[in-house]
Parts: sequence; structure tokens; C-alpha cells
Amino acid sequence: MKRIAFALTAALLACSSLFAQQKLTTLTYSFEDITYPKDTFVQLLAVNDNELIAGYHGANVNKGFTLTLPSTFTAENFPQSTMTQVIGINNNTNVATGGFYVDKANVTHGFLHCTGKWTTVDFPGTTFNQILGLNDIGQAAGYYQDAAGNFHPYVYAKTGAVFSEIFLPGTSSAQATGINNSQTIVGFYLDSSNVSHGWELAGGTYTALNYPKSTSTQALGINNNGEIVGSYTDANGGMHGFHYANGEWTSIDDPSGIGITLVNGINDNGVIVGFITISSTVNTGFVGTPQD
Repeated sequence: MKRIAFALTAALLACSSLFAQQKLTTLTYSFEDITYPKDTFVQLLAVNDNELIAGYHGANVNKGFTLTLPSTFTAENFPQSTMTQVIGINNNTNVATGGFYVDKANVTHGFLHCTGKWTTVDFPGTTFNQILGLNDIGQAAGYYQDAAGNFHPYVYAKTGAVFSEIFLPGTSSAQATGINNSQTIVGFYLDSSNVSHGWELAGGTYTALNYPKSTSTQALGINNNGEIVGSYTDANGGMHGFHYANGEWTSIDDPSGIGITLVNGINDNGVIVGFITISSTVNTGFVGTPQD
């Protein structure tokens, strides 16, 4: 096995954290719901500019895929794994994907896949990793879990196989879920009450992301225009997707799943993907195309 070099580097945070503006606006999408043949459970998690989509199906045994619309699914599962989720995808000519797989010993590993080559990506000395987002310049965002159950976000650079851990102020548990070509990173963290809050790290400045009047927020994806998507929970316990850009927030619901919608990915054309959670065994994916 190739030895992986690594570096622990604290993110250069601004002297004081910023808070995202709270202006609400409206965006309109046309939605296409996606199901997987002979399965009731499908999640769409990322989409590139050619609208190639990453995701997985199966509530109990996860099986990864890429999807070419309208309905061509191509299986993508780490060799000899028992489960795989494909979570990130980039825009390169030789498309790369990333995510995580579970091996036969029930250990969860991050991975990258490009042109038939599979690479395990595990932060050195850890036994639980997930890759959640990719950019087009050979970097991936993800996290590892420590023995106490806390999450630690990092960026992995394929060139040199270098890990850079991100240290966020005021939290001991966080995930990095997306990274764009400007190396802006997004994710979410858990506070002392186990409530989720979104975050963005751009050019050394850390910004807290909380949808207005929400009880929890998770930033889950970012595109190369700096548009961020994710999910939030309202005061009544409903889950909604969101879009955030230039200080403006938009709430997003698939009409088939109002209050049970999660947006996980966005491409540079503003096309979004995600899923609606009908039950623990019934999830339906969706593609949302922005309308003028």
C-alpha cells in the first residue's frame, strides 16, 4: 500500500467570525423526481456541469451509482466493499467521484475514483472516514471520526496525498462537505447541545451559516460561483433545502415533499440535486432546474 504523507495545518481563521446575512429571496425551480428501478430508496448527492449525477440506492445495503438523465444508472461500487455511497463528482474531462465504502470488516473508508482507478482516502491513524465533496483541481473535502465519536473536517490534496485538518472555533465536532475551485470550503458543526450549524471558510475568513429562524442548518454543497446549498429545520420540525449566495437565502422544497426536502449538491449552472425523505426505507431523488 502506498504510504500517505500528511500535514496537520490549522485553518487561518479571521480574528473574529462572521455571520451570514439574513435576507430572504425567492428562486424558482422545475423539479424532476428520480426513482431507482425496483428500489424504493434513492438519494442524489452531487451533480456536475454536464448533469452527471452521483448518488446511491438501497436503505439497508447502500449501492453507489452515477446517473445520466433521464434514467441511465451506472453502478459504481468500491471493489470488494459491502456498501458504497458516491457523494462527490467533479467537472474534469476524466470525471472523478468520491464518497465512502464499508469493507468486509465493517470499517468505513473514504475513496476517490477516476478512470477505473480506486484510491482509499483515510486520514492517517483513523478508522472512519468519508469524502463528501470534490473540486476540479485535485482536492476533496471530508472528515474522520475519532474514538470519542467526534468529527474532524479535512481537505485532501491528491497531489502528494496531503491531508490538511481544519480547526473551527468553538466546536470539537464538524464535517467538511464541499470545496470549490477557489478552495472555499463548506460544512456543518455540532454545538454543545448537538445542534447543527453551517459554516463557510473562504480566504481565511470563517462565516457561520444559519438559515433565518431555523433550529438547525447544514451546508452540504458549493459550486464554483460560490452558491451554497444544504438543509435546515424549521420551528415545527420540518426539513427544507436552501440556497445561499451573496447574502440571500432561499428556502427550497420539492413539491412532492414539502417539509421533507434536502438539497445536497449544485453545479455551476445552478442545477440542484437532493432527495425527499418519505420514510426510513422510502427516499426519492430529485433534480431541480432553475427557471428564469
